[in-house]
Amino acid sequence: MYVASSERYQTMRYAPSGKSGLKLPLVSLGLWHNFGDTANFENMKSLCFTAFDQGITYFDLANNYGPPSGSAEIHFGRILREELAPYRDEILIATKAGYGMWDGPYGDHGSRKYLLASLDQSLKRLGIPYVDIFYHHRMDPETPLEETMGALAQAVRSGKALYAGLSNYDGATLERASAILEAERVPFVINQNRYSILDRTVEHNGLKETSARLGKGIVAFCPLEQGLLTDRYLAGIPADSRIRTDGRFLKESAVNEKTLKKIRALKEIAAARGQTLAEMALAWILRDGIVTSVLIGASKSSQILENVKAVGNTHFDPEELSAIDRACAG
Repeated sequence: MYVASSERYQTMRYAPSGKSGLKLPLVSLGLWHNFGDTANFENMKSLCFTAFDQGITYFDLANNYGPPSGSAEIHFGRILREELAPYRDEILIATKAGYGMWDGPYGDHGSRKYLLASLDQSLKRLGIPYVDIFYHHRMDPETPLEETMGALAQAVRSGKALYAGLSNYDGATLERASAILEAERVPFVINQNRYSILDRTVEHNGLKETSARLGKGIVAFCPLEQGLLTDRYLAGIPADSRIRTDGRFLKESAVNEKTLKKIRALKEIAAARGQTLAEMALAWILRDGIVTSVLIGASKSSQILENVKAVGNTHFDPEELSAIDRACAG
């Protein structure tokens, strides 16, 4: 059985999620990719062990992660049961519901029936009595916000989740949702949203500002734009890249000359800082303390080992920030 490194907490940094007492590692591991039935189980274990040995305590899932949907929870549940069980109280496990999961009108979106049924299914696949964080995965304009937040409140009150979270919300909807959850006295402490040097939507839709003002944390997903903010695509598209092996989310059209020009310029800035492009891209998100954690994905343990180095230097001087903005505007 796996035995965790005794030095796992020596280099990772942890930050409170907003004004709560819940601390997250500055780098977390997402199981969106590479944990489905098409992936190698021994590699899944290696990724989890490497992450935990580096002080990564937050593991992020959703009901539909795979492929097929549900398989990532099944595989992580097996790893937890067979290898990580002694460390369960050192680990944060999160899952979500909000996208299509099963046929019919009750397997999608934000109804009370869907969210609570999905949580029960997730717990069964994971083989645990509760998750640490249960997120609503996306806004649903067809369901009253009071109903969706009421379902999150029920999940917490039932003991099946310790904290409520929201994912892919904008600032205005977040503020309304937060008011409802506060009235319900539900510990809502975290948002999860896409955020990177190349995608700054949360800076424009009010999410980042509202989270900071309300004292809520943010977990940033796709911080490396699914590998674009690395050296991986500068010399062409590798045969083993996500574009070639999956292609559902990162398209070949994304690797265009305009984007590559930005990436080359950013790489030069990173080199001047003594960082790889990936390290700088992660550090940039963490620069102002508003984002609690960056959520990385990995297909190799070496990628995790590189990415955690970002926590060593998250300071940027004004000239560096200006240079990054100019590079992204090019």
